[in-house]
Formats: sequence, structure tokens, C-alpha cells
Amino acid sequence: MIPLGSRLVLLLRLVDRLPMPAPERRGRGRPPRYSDRLFLKALVVMIVRHLHRPGELLAVLNEATPEMLEIRALLSEHGGVPCRRTWERRLGRVPETLPAQISCLGHCLVEQLQPWADCGRAVAIDSTVLHARGGVWHVKHRASGYVPHTSIDTEANWTKSGWHGWVYGWKLHLVSTVASVWIPLAAELTPANAADNELALSLLTGLPDQTRFVLGDRHYNAPNVRAVCERDDRLLVASQYGPYPHTDAGGGVEVRRVFHKLRSANLETFNELFKGIFDVHGSVPTKGLRATRRFALGAIFTYQLALLARSEAGLDLRIGLKAFLKAA
Repeated sequence: MIPLGSRLVLLLRLVDRLPMPAPERRGRGRPPRYSDRLFLKALVVMIVRHLHRPGELLAVLNEATPEMLEIRALLSEHGGVPCRRTWERRLGRVPETLPAQISCLGHCLVEQLQPWADCGRAVAIDSTVLHARGGVWHVKHRASGYVPHTSIDTEANWTKSGWHGWVYGWKLHLVSTVASVWIPLAAELTPANAADNELALSLLTGLPDQTRFVLGDRHYNAPNVRAVCERDDRLLVASQYGPYPHTDAGGGVEVRRVFHKLRSANLETFNELFKGIFDVHGSVPTKGLRATRRFALGAIFTYQLALLARSEAGLDLRIGLKAFLKAA
């Protein structure tokens, strides 16, 4: 059972216990005074409370409420808190560390929750489109460099979705477990025109050693993705190009159909759950690649934290997550 008190404070205390990925080798200069963990906790506050700029975060932290006093204490180190400029600079660099942090926490969740204890050790890989905030930048205007309205996010781009048609915005690339609990293992956000098979190379590197099957749609049926899977002794099962019905020898069509149903029931359902929890069925609340990457990857990390909190309390890991985070 979750103890009484602020759910947000509970999540921040969990961050203090998390293993951190190996830090990158630093160059010359003075070492940072404040740790990456502190700004990771600040990001969780921003995601849970729907704050998308450092200034909004600082304004909320300055409110004299018992909860904010406790949160400010958790966001301090060495007897002090960062100045406004440090918040802005370090929160601007947080997106660079989030893919490694998501991967690290994903490994921990796999070890703790054992999602493959009673099923095949498979992951699903997919991308989902997120609409850009503001208007769209039409191709003819982009080609000429003309921005007809200041609301247009010029760092986003176009893609054609099989479900939604042409979309101007972003792609959230994900790898998740195919099991009774959906654990994100890798994530990245790019402009919507990024090729899925190119992003897959980094997403599939560093998955848990137990992984044996990688399930994807036809965009991942590419030589470079297959080479990465073979290198790591994994079997790629992806939809085939060409007109239906396919006529593979040896029952390959029926096998792929089973795996495709598993992928659809897991990752595509998770994508809808994610959009529902973090209110991105419409457009994203941020503008620009850095801010949108911080929001989307920060939301994935917060979802992982919620899984960890609810697992330690013995609660359901698929039902009640949205209510849990809304109450934080």
C-alpha cells in the first residue's frame, strides 16, 4: 500500500534511490556543483505538474505551501539551491541524458518485475506521431523559408501516418516489453520525418540480455535493423513489403501474423495509454526540439517511476496509472 502523503514527493524520493547511467567523460573546467539527479527530480515535478518552462517551475516552487517546502528541500544540495540561470542551463541539457536514464531504469524494472517469467522474451519497437504545437509549416513555405505565422514550430517536420494521414510534428520512438506489464526500455524523440529503421539502431543497442525476439512493422524490415538483431543473437519479426496475401513457404505468414498481433496488442496499446496519461492526443504542449524532447522523454521516465512506485506498493501496473499521476 502506498503511504499517506504527496505522490509527487514519493516519486522524488524514488529518484534518489535510482541507479544512474555511467557519466560521460568530462572535459576540462570546474566540476558542476549540482548533480544530474537533482535536475532529474526537477523534471519529474515539471511533467507531473504540467510545467514546461524553467520559469514556470521556479514560480511554483516559490509558493509557500507545505508540499512545496518539502519539494524545495528535495531539490537542494550542499545547503543551497541552483540560481535561475543554472536551472535554465542544466534543464536545457537534461534531454541529452534521458535516453540513457530511460534505458538504465528499464533494465532495473525488468530485473525487479520479471515481465517475461511466464511468456516469451520479446520486445516491440514502433514510433508514434505527436502533433506539433501551433500551425503547420507547408512544404512550399518551408522551401522558400517563409514562416507565415509565429505559432509555427519550425523545428518539427512532416510524415505520413497509415492511421492519421499527413501529420506535422514529431515522432516518439519506443521499445517496450511484450508482456503483461509494459516497460519502456528505450526511447527517443525526433522530427517526424526521421526514418524509423535508422533510429532503431541506437534503440536496439543495450536492451536486456534476456531479449530474444524483436517485433516491428514493415519500416523495421531493413538490412541494417536485421544486422543489429543478428549481431545480438535476436530474431527480428517484421511485416513484409508487397501486396497481400503473402505466400511464404513453411508457414511464415501465420507465424508473423501471431507476432504482429502481439506487437499491436502491446506497444500500440501502450502508445494510446501514454497519450491519454500525458494529454497528447492533440498537440504537444511545447515548442522546439529541445523542449519537446525534454517533455516526451521526461514523460516516459515519469511513467517508469510510476511503475516502480506502484510495484513496490503491490498495486496494479496497468490500471490506475493515470489516476496515480493525476493525484501526484
